[in-house]
Amino acid sequence: MSVHLSGRLSLENAPVINTSIPGPKSKQYLEIQDRLETSSRSYTGFFKFAIDYGKGSTVVDLDGNVFIDWFAGVSVMNLGHGHPAVLQALRGQIDRITHITEVPTEARINYLKKLNSLLPGKMRDNSKIFMTVSGADACEAAVSLARYNSKKPTIIAFSGSYHGIAGGIVGATSNFHYREFAGFASQNYVYAPYPYAYRYPGNVSREDISKDVIGRIEEMIRDPYSGVPPVGGIIVEPVQGEGGYIVPPDDFLPMLRETCDDHSIPLIIDEVQSGIGRTGKVWASEYQNVTPDIMCISKSIGGGIPISSIAYRKDFDQIPKAFHLGTYRGNPLGLAAGAAVLDIVKEDSFLQRVRSKGKYVLERFEEIQEKSSIIGEARGRGFMIAAEIVKNKKDKSPGTELAGAVRDSMFQKGVLMHTCGHYGNTMRFMAPLTIEDDLLEKGISIFEESIRETEVRS
Repeated sequence: MSVHLSGRLSLENAPVINTSIPGPKSKQYLEIQDRLETSSRSYTGFFKFAIDYGKGSTVVDLDGNVFIDWFAGVSVMNLGHGHPAVLQALRGQIDRITHITEVPTEARINYLKKLNSLLPGKMRDNSKIFMTVSGADACEAAVSLARYNSKKPTIIAFSGSYHGIAGGIVGATSNFHYREFAGFASQNYVYAPYPYAYRYPGNVSREDISKDVIGRIEEMIRDPYSGVPPVGGIIVEPVQGEGGYIVPPDDFLPMLRETCDDHSIPLIIDEVQSGIGRTGKVWASEYQNVTPDIMCISKSIGGGIPISSIAYRKDFDQIPKAFHLGTYRGNPLGLAAGAAVLDIVKEDSFLQRVRSKGKYVLERFEEIQEKSSIIGEARGRGFMIAAEIVKNKKDKSPGTELAGAVRDSMFQKGVLMHTCGHYGNTMRFMAPLTIEDDLLEKGISIFEESIRETEVRS
């Protein structure tokens, strides 16, 4: 079966599997990698192939096998691989300058203007931008900024949170194993439950979950005997990513904003995974019209080039020179790509397609869930869609191994889909926002087929 381009971003006729997976060339590269590179890698444990190139929502391995990409480099490639506008921006910048620290360039000024013009709510054209390097670096800078302005040490994060694992920010990431790996204690971080309706503890109704969460946070803040030192910031994902693609109730963020206002606590919204159009809005917080005090931006903003930023309210700008240093902050290539990405994702027609196609995919997942004995819940918003796998729908026992089996089955059939969640039991759809309709349909069919096969084997 031939594969060729025909006026579209992705390769046609995908998936195309011509060899066993991994094929012989991929095996050779994997063996070299095992010999020369750290054993701490995780993705090569389940995506056992070596990549030749990517086009749109398809990737081709060294053996000529073509895969549909529902992985997108962990939601980095929102515009897919090799988007023409991003490539044009990179080509235009690469011959000019590829590194300079803080000094203004055309790429830097364009990025600053465009990002400021697209910030949510009251932040729009009324904020300062701080350049960082990665998502973790952005969250680290955001927490440092909140603490510096509030003069209080404690940060409230949430169960299921992921804000990075490098340096002190690992304390805001709820999986304690990452703190063991990093050698950092959870210094001055406390956790509140995230409004995760499918697994929320106790007998709280779905309608009262947000109220219960906010009540617990208020107790932490108000009660001098709560055990929580003075709170200098709250960091939250508007839709949780690694925690399981969890969409909170619509009243949660507004109630959290009100609590922060009542107690003069900076609200940090981490849009690293949920931003740049991923949910069908430029920022996920726009669904509830909530304006953060500080916002973290990374992943897809650079179109595949490592870059990140935080945006924050202007009165928080009373910070010293050399606050949160970094040589590679604001790389010109990433800034040029970022301006091109923002030009595309800001368009109403682009975002409307993400919302409509995302709704369609979720409805299809819900249809599969109704017939399935192992999908406990389908949920999501835009192109952040989850199918939580369980051993038993009644007791909701996590199906971690089952989810791994579904992922492996899909990979062998030519679709990249990854897991997440508290128990690693949630399949997550995070395809490029530009994916073509035929690749959506083929991917859904393979997902359903892999679910059925896994049910039979279990």
